[in-house]
Amino acid sequence: MINPESGLAGAPTAGAPEGHSAAVELENVTKRYGEVTAVEDLDLRVEDGQFLTLLGPSGCGKTTTLRLIGGFEAPNRGIIRIGGDDMSSRPAYKRPVNTVFQQYALFPHLSVSQNVGYGLKHAGVSRSETAERVGEMMSLMQIPDVGDRRPRELSGGQQQRVALARALVMEPKVLLLDEPLGALDYKLRKEMQFELKRIHREVGVTFIYVTHDQEEAMTMSDRIVVMSHGHIEQDASPAEIFDRPLTAFVADFIGDTNIVHGTVTRIEGGHATVDLGPLGEIGGSTDDQLASGDRVRVSIRPTDVHVEPGGAGEAVVQDSVLVGGHIAMKIASGDETVVAHVARGSSYEPGANVHLRVDSDRIRVFAAAEGA
Repeated sequence: MINPESGLAGAPTAGAPEGHSAAVELENVTKRYGEVTAVEDLDLRVEDGQFLTLLGPSGCGKTTTLRLIGGFEAPNRGIIRIGGDDMSSRPAYKRPVNTVFQQYALFPHLSVSQNVGYGLKHAGVSRSETAERVGEMMSLMQIPDVGDRRPRELSGGQQQRVALARALVMEPKVLLLDEPLGALDYKLRKEMQFELKRIHREVGVTFIYVTHDQEEAMTMSDRIVVMSHGHIEQDASPAEIFDRPLTAFVADFIGDTNIVHGTVTRIEGGHATVDLGPLGEIGGSTDDQLASGDRVRVSIRPTDVHVEPGGAGEAVVQDSVLVGGHIAMKIASGDETVVAHVARGSSYEPGANVHLRVDSDRIRVFAAAEGA
């Protein structure tokens, strides 16, 4: 079993200061590629044993951040610590981390057991200990009987498990995962999400995971860091990210949501009442500094939009589609279009007049974008 306090075999970390130190710390880290700033003044602290996901669209800086932690890139400025030790002058191969990529990079001419034990062999670990650790890791990955096969003889999911075993057998303090499920089909990807969560729970190693897939992040993570344009938009638990997004970007990126526009009519502490025109008034929480009369954006989850018969033309059904266990209805109201998720069997024909009701404590209100 992995000891999360150990470093790479043959290269243990040392010199950590007395007292508590995070698994990974980034302080004011900036990385530029020519004129392009990939990450700017990034501060991040990852605690021991956490499953943290860096989430965001392409170009947001999440993969650059992972590569900086792994030592594949050097920051233009800032400090990166792992286990309390400054990594500034330490190359990738001497850092107490291992990385799993989307392309597993298994050696095709080696057996599965030889692939898993490759790092141990080159670290000078004895044959007997290597065999023991490889066997333990393959059992953890639930592939104990494929050790003599070549990678080409395995399924995509099995190859993924071999890549994880090869990384974790080295007992890294931190495991970096760069979109490792991206090459798998949907059903296998869902299965591996649960497997990764189980593996993380059993080994206790800090996982830092990169993805653009919000469902992966919500399913597996203890904590999610949402990034955009090289900055952190929000750093919180999956539930907090979903129920209480700090920005309109996070609200729009995480889960399905409707972003509609309105005018503030009343502010009471962190609660704003907003006039949405034909949609009526609605109340929601806000962390922005707002005043009566301000134009705002309001985030409403489709699951919180209730569709009722009737209405005097205030809302008109445009279309509806079956999405597994529910129906997604597209509804026009004035200049706004909203989507509602309703139970199967409660659909309305296109052109039907309906009444919309929103009843939720997850409504979020954000200041309007500049120029809006």
